[in-house]
Amino acid sequence: MGMPTDWHRVHYGASALGGVGAVIIEATAVAPEGRISVNCLSFHEDDRIPAFAELARLIHAGGAAAFVQLNHAGRKGSARAGWLQGHAGPDEGGWPVVGASPVPFATGWPVPRELTDAEVEGVVEDFAHAARRAVEAGFDGVQVHAAHGYLIHQFLSPASNHRTDRWGGDFGGRTRLAREVVRAIRAAIGDAALLVRVSATDWTQEYPEDGRPGWTLEDTRALAPLLVEDGADMVNVSTGGNVPDARIGSGPGYQVFAAAAVREAVGTGGGRCVPVAACGLVLAPEQAEQILVEESADAVAVARVALTDPSWALRAARELGVDRAGLRERTV
Repeated sequence: MGMPTDWHRVHYGASALGGVGAVIIEATAVAPEGRISVNCLSFHEDDRIPAFAELARLIHAGGAAAFVQLNHAGRKGSARAGWLQGHAGPDEGGWPVVGASPVPFATGWPVPRELTDAEVEGVVEDFAHAARRAVEAGFDGVQVHAAHGYLIHQFLSPASNHRTDRWGGDFGGRTRLAREVVRAIRAAIGDAALLVRVSATDWTQEYPEDGRPGWTLEDTRALAPLLVEDGADMVNVSTGGNVPDARIGSGPGYQVFAAAAVREAVGTGGGRCVPVAACGLVLAPEQAEQILVEESADAVAVARVALTDPSWALRAARELGVDRAGLRERTV
């Protein structure tokens, strides 16, 4: 359950050989019930360290830095494999889902059980332990998945967090889990790199005809410097995923504006300045390069194109006239 397979070894090894600067292993649960689907990776036990260490070794052998994206899916967990759709029942290895509040993600989705105060503290510990395992396995660091409607994002957003205890309510309460996870991981991994992936907006406040409560870009601009203060070394900026019917104007580079806004907030926060990464339908080498030239971001994540073309970064280098060493400084 949740162990790396030959597919992972081939996939991530090929990605590293393809010329990127870093490979971030897919959303890997910090607890079995934190998986997105019954097929997802999980790093909840020390006896998994050797299997994950082989992934780190292969990525490093390909010349890239290696990271694990740590996640808890919360109310969006217990799904079947993506090509099957729907939620897995107990006979398929499924489990009851949990969340910030008993608010289902969408009509027909299971109602999550609200986590108790002690259980939320346990989630913080699960992230810290998984991060420690990743570093012991030889990874250069971890990325905290606080985006796309998964558990940490569920706590951040008033659309999914209706709590009145210390984990909810105002901005300080709703951001408490994200901040405590970052602090706990920093304490657990020492000087290893700590990246955080956020959804900059739920897309419910951008259009007057919607106007529902949700996490906003201004919220993210306020949170990002705090995450840096807590120990984050990079912020990767995505959007959406927590409100299923939000209107999203998707198109090439549609999320870059959010990365630029967060980069400005981090740079003017008065504290430690860290790089910001952009992502979201960045498909062409010239497009990725322009993001860097315009200083909208310090790095570009290109997972979508890399999935279909593991050597995309090498092709980009040829088209842009950048040698491979220089390319590795540009892509993640």
